[in-house]
Formats: sequence, structure tokens, C-alpha cells
Amino acid sequence: MFGYSLSAILSLVAILTKEERLDRIIDMLKRENGLPIQTIADHLSVSHMTVRRDLETLVNRELVRLIHGGVLLNPEVYAVGRDSTYSLIAAGSVNAQKKRAIGVKAASLIEPEDTLIIDSGSTTEWIARYLPETMPLTVLSYALNVVTETARRENCRSVFAGGVLHENLLMFESPEGLDQIRRFRATKAFVSAAGVSEEFGVTCANAYERETKRTVMGSAAERILVVDSTKFGLIRPEYFAGLSEFQAVVTDDGVDTGVRRTMKKLGIRLVIG
Repeated sequence: MFGYSLSAILSLVAILTKEERLDRIIDMLKRENGLPIQTIADHLSVSHMTVRRDLETLVNRELVRLIHGGVLLNPEVYAVGRDSTYSLIAAGSVNAQKKRAIGVKAASLIEPEDTLIIDSGSTTEWIARYLPETMPLTVLSYALNVVTETARRENCRSVFAGGVLHENLLMFESPEGLDQIRRFRATKAFVSAAGVSEEFGVTCANAYERETKRTVMGSAAERILVVDSTKFGLIRPEYFAGLSEFQAVVTDDGVDTGVRRTMKKLGIRLVIG
């Protein structure tokens, strides 16, 4: 009667208003924290440019932060990655058996006379717990839970990079500690992360972590990423490394075939704990 087909009428009914799209975008980001722009466009069935314009609105409202090709929730508004939202003790109880297995496997990669950097985290603590008892080693760390383990070992020389204690991570951080890490030379660094993405890199939750992890990356001959399989596909606010900067990744058997293909493509050794 009016010249419109039924499918056209239904498509018009399905069109979201701009404010509805903005609400949908925020809901998606609350679930994932960060997403590629094209993923949002596909989910909303709109163009890449429409999403770009919507995101500009959200940026102006200070609700999101744009990164290359993607978007993150603004941590200042949603408290993503703040100290108060993460507890190392609580994190240690999640996937505990998998984290233990990862730690045991990572520790098996250590060789006599290695000089190591062990990052803060609930998974890396297991590496410190399973350091070879009789093997002579030097270990630098800045995490209270890691140093507690290394200090009690007779054949392990512990080096501590101190500073202000961030209680939620049991991590010490300071300009002097960063200088100490820069002067240190490690054969292997075991680095943790809160998110791992081929497209958006390896990320952590807090800005103070980023600087420390970035410094560690520059002080080690071999960089080993230590994460459980739930971290793959996640994006957190603070980027500190590209995935290709790591020579090896130690994780659990929950990784899917996509992750395995990515590791093979990038020439990264995948070690399953």
C-alpha cells in the first residue's frame, strides 16, 4: 500500500536510536572491558563510521577511551583495573589448580645459573614455590609473595626492587626500583598479564604495573608470558607489550585452537602446564 516490503518495515522497526546504541556499547564493554570497533559494528549491524561517531560521543562524555582500532571503558569512571577491584588473594583462589600446574611447568624451564625476573601475580607465585631446590639461581622480584618464597632458598640469591607497596597486588613500585630493574640483566623473565590479544597486545589492569612490566621486558634475554587460558581474548586498560615480544607462553590446556594457531603463526613456543 505504501510501497514498503514487509522486510523493509521490519528492518526499520529494528533500527536502534543513537542513545540505545550507546547503551548497548556500554553494556558490551562492561562484559568485555575492551573491544575492536568492527566487533561492535557487527554486533549492532551498523557501519564502522556509525560506531566511530557513537564512540566520539562516549569519549566526550568521558565514558570510554579509544585505542588503535578499539575502545576501552574509562577506568576512572567504571573503576576497571583500580586497586580496589582486584585482590591477589581472591585471584589466587580462581583456577588455582591450573595456576599451580602452570607454575610448575614454568619452573621446569629454569636452568642452572639462570638469572631470573619473576613478575607479581597469583600465577607467578607458583613459579617461586617450585624453583629447583638445589639449582644455583639469582632471582629479582618486586612482589612480596614471590620474595617470601625465594628468600628461604639456600641456593637462590634474591634481589629485591622495592618501593611503595600496592597491597592488592603485594607489589612494590618506585622510580628507584625501576632503575634497579633496568640495571639488572636476566636470562629469563616470567611475566604475568590480565589480558592477551593478538590484535591489541598484552595488557594489565594498573598504570603502575605497566611501567614495571615494560622495564622488565627490556632487561631479559628471554621473555616468557605466564597466564591461564581465561586471559586470552581479554583486553585490559594498560598496554605493555606486543604478543610477538615474547619467546614463549606458558598456559593451561584450556587454550583453544585459535590461540594455538596464533602462537604458531607468531613463532612463539606454546608450553602447556
